[in-house]
Amino acid sequence: MSVDAWLPMDFAIPSGKHIQLPLCEGDGWQLYKTKEGDNLLVVKENLRDRWVHANLLDSGLFERFTFGEPCFYSISSPPDQVLAAIQDCRSPNNKVEALVLAQAINATRKIDVESSLHDGIMVERYSRILPTYTLSPYVDDEVVLGALLTGGIPVSVKSIRRLRSCLTWIPELALREIIEASGCELAPSLNDSETAGHIISPETTAKFELVGRPDLERFMLDQVIDIIENADKYRTLGIDFPSAVVLHGPPGCGKTFAAGKLVEYLGWPSFEINSSSVGSPYIHETSRKIAELFDRAIQNAPSVLVIDEMEAFLADRQSGAASGHHRVEEVAEFLRRIPEAIKNHVLIIAMTNRIEMIDPAILRRGRFDHVVKVDMPSEAEVKALLEKLISELPHADDVNIQGIAEKLSNRPLSDVAFTVRESARLAAKAGKTIIDGECLELAVTSSPSRDTEVAINRKIGF
Repeated sequence: MSVDAWLPMDFAIPSGKHIQLPLCEGDGWQLYKTKEGDNLLVVKENLRDRWVHANLLDSGLFERFTFGEPCFYSISSPPDQVLAAIQDCRSPNNKVEALVLAQAINATRKIDVESSLHDGIMVERYSRILPTYTLSPYVDDEVVLGALLTGGIPVSVKSIRRLRSCLTWIPELALREIIEASGCELAPSLNDSETAGHIISPETTAKFELVGRPDLERFMLDQVIDIIENADKYRTLGIDFPSAVVLHGPPGCGKTFAAGKLVEYLGWPSFEINSSSVGSPYIHETSRKIAELFDRAIQNAPSVLVIDEMEAFLADRQSGAASGHHRVEEVAEFLRRIPEAIKNHVLIIAMTNRIEMIDPAILRRGRFDHVVKVDMPSEAEVKALLEKLISELPHADDVNIQGIAEKLSNRPLSDVAFTVRESARLAAKAGKTIIDGECLELAVTSSPSRDTEVAINRKIGF
């Protein structure tokens, strides 16, 4: 992560510590490593004031200094104590370290019961997680604790099967104690019914389905889920693990939705390679990050590795867009790591809108055995999704679902979901308690496809 540092190298704060290099940053804060080996949190005055006014930290704990016009405040921490952004915290090595993280959540919640902690800063020295008050959606503490325990994997401690697969070193009773120390609720499946290391979880009885995409659902059930759930039967015939899969098709056809549903069903740790997670302007840096994600997926296997917009990394090396040395290096890294990951029980799901751009060496069998085209939904598929979504809301019995499906056929599934949501909004605005045919028809006509000229030229003026 490139950081536009506020402070120059060798800058000395009043305590005598000297800046060595910036580590990471957020809105109103930056973390530094000092030449003395400490970690240093530097914050702007408004963020520091919010923490003080919320009684999360006493004002006397901050060291005030200036550099140019701005006024800064800092807190330092020795290297043996955690001072890091939540997403950068390493996984604890033992029960004591895990309890420290859990107790910080509990201590913070006794003071601040509302702020989301997922984007916060862990300060072990004061047993606090300092919220940074970003506008990102709220994340439950169960997920924050799961991310802290696993070193960044967003898994809830309620999803005990996924958590156990990431934390094989923590015995059941110790994990119970850690969750209790955080103030989070214990997962229902963490009880005496678990024997011999096998977790009996409600997740195992869930049904995998892709409403509106029956062919894709059937493929996932046959080529992925059945092999996983009946491993012994397949292993006797030499099939140890599902092959890697490429889903390709136009934007909005449901590729990401299908991958997300599969990850949710399996309950395994999941990792994602995309432009924001591994992209870097520095030569070799992208390849290094790709290798790190593969390593993490293998270390937490069985797991799922999702490669989004794969054309950004895996374009044909013979084309101009991918002929640079570093681009060839990135493709080579994938070529080497994909078979290794599959061998180590990492399920790889890749997605692209531009299958014609992908390097042929990547698409050959042995790496991606299945290249599946996902087209825009048919009328029947749109109807199935409409029925599912409308059935979950109060609606009139005479709603013409078939007629709506005809108008929405060959449009993205996201358009179908939006139409139902918009019809609910229109019904509420009109003072109705149910969705009727009039609201649905109005929702369709007021939200044309964005591929049409009407949608593109739609304006709001003052």
